[in-house]
Amino acid sequence: MVDNKDLEAEIHPLKNDDRQSQENLQSRSDKEDPCKSPPPRSRLSRCRTVAFFVSLFICLLVVFVVSFIVPCPDRPASQRTWRIDYNTAVAYNFLAMEDVNRDRIQDILFLYKTANSSNSNRSCADEGFSSPCAFAAAVSGANGSLLWERPVAQDVTLVQCTSPQQRDSGVLSACILVEGSGLVIALDPFTGEALWSHPSSLGGNTSILSLLLGLPDVDSDGLPDLLVLTREDKEMSCYLYSGGTGSQVGSKGRLGTDGEKDVLLHVTRTGAHYLLFPCARSLCGWSLKSLLEGMTGRESHLQRDLIWERTINTTTYRLVCARLLYHSPRAIRYQMLVPGRAGEDLLLVGSEACMLLDGQDLVPRWILGDTQVFRKPILGHYKPDTLAVVIENGTGINRQVLLLGLETGAILWHQPLPDLPRGPPSASVLTADHRSAFFFWGLPEGVGTNQMDTPRSLYMFHPTLPGVLLELANVSVNIIAFQAVLLEPSRHAAYILLTGPENPAAPGLVSVTKHKVRDSILDSRVVYLGRDRDNSDQAVRDHFFRLRYRSES
Repeated sequence: MVDNKDLEAEIHPLKNDDRQSQENLQSRSDKEDPCKSPPPRSRLSRCRTVAFFVSLFICLLVVFVVSFIVPCPDRPASQRTWRIDYNTAVAYNFLAMEDVNRDRIQDILFLYKTANSSNSNRSCADEGFSSPCAFAAAVSGANGSLLWERPVAQDVTLVQCTSPQQRDSGVLSACILVEGSGLVIALDPFTGEALWSHPSSLGGNTSILSLLLGLPDVDSDGLPDLLVLTREDKEMSCYLYSGGTGSQVGSKGRLGTDGEKDVLLHVTRTGAHYLLFPCARSLCGWSLKSLLEGMTGRESHLQRDLIWERTINTTTYRLVCARLLYHSPRAIRYQMLVPGRAGEDLLLVGSEACMLLDGQDLVPRWILGDTQVFRKPILGHYKPDTLAVVIENGTGINRQVLLLGLETGAILWHQPLPDLPRGPPSASVLTADHRSAFFFWGLPEGVGTNQMDTPRSLYMFHPTLPGVLLELANVSVNIIAFQAVLLEPSRHAAYILLTGPENPAAPGLVSVTKHKVRDSILDSRVVYLGRDRDNSDQAVRDHFFRLRYRSES
């Protein structure tokens, strides 16, 4: 006969398993001693605990020292505006930016000519020059204080600053000055001292056209070299100088054509270097490899491009395709290298047309006809991360500002903006939304171009408000040079004005002035370009005031 427990187990097997589990647990608990203490912690566990609290204490101590004991570096106080004046002087059309005093704010370099500077303890005679002579100066971008100033040349015909160059001993920068006699001087922008100077062997009937900086290193001194292009009678020549010592490398190079200013060094997509310059109502080109080999008498490591070699006429050195496709019967006024799809393209600006050429095969991407451009275009961003080119078409009351899409040549924005001839150039500064803030000069409303001492107005434009301009300032003195720059990354957009006498033979007051863009916006006048006014004046100012800026990538 089946036992009652076995019968119940067969009927309720799960219940039976639970009961057995409870019995096993009960038996285990009965065997354990309830008064027995838990096992002691191991020595390793104690060490881990001590190490944790010691590390925590050290971290808190470091935070305390950094936060309260170690003083934070003083951030230079940047004034909203400053001005420095020179009496009885004339100014050169030159402004450059460099962080001279290492305070993370760009400083301003400029040139002027005077008999005796009131701000310098060096005179023209101290440097061996007759009076008056050319002075170079650097002032702080933060507050306008003088950083250095010294006489540098008897007179200056050309000046250009190089981008920082890497060398074994560090990063070097230089500003190259050419004196009227042909003396070539390399100036240290951080101290104002001459890095080197070298007298030129130019003839008496020679005029200097332009400087070409950043040539591939020929003399193996670790720095790019310098090419000085000249015109002797009707022939274009060039001289090569060492970037490290200033000594002449090789002999004079003869380009064999009546070239003009605005010389470019273009690198094709195959890595070949070519000199480009306007000549005889066309565009001429020279292989840099051929030129350097002829000047130095030794083989160069540079390359030639087969497409370009077939394009350049071996007798006249003109680019055949550019001459045939370019419809303007007059000379090319400006040429620019601009970013393209796979390298750099070439923008040609003539008196009656503008054309963008592919940088490799020289096929035109677009042509804009019926133009009268008398000032070099500038680049900016109308749409996010999309380059546009600013064309100032016409002069006087007929002047118009055009923004063209660089890829297609389509007109993105245009506005009549009368101005006097030889006015200051336009400028652009990148904003945080990957567009650009543009700055244009023009005449105030109601002012004619034939009035004496006509003031000029500085207008600000941003593509997010295409129907509005801000009039930031009115300037009645003669403007020698103008730049809108980002003096401090992401913070300090400003515009710099160099003003002085219009006639170099009549010295007068020379001034360098800095204005913060954001502070100028507060007192600006809103100019509506159409009848629709969707925003109030204050809302427009607030929109421009909230703009943030970014450095070039």
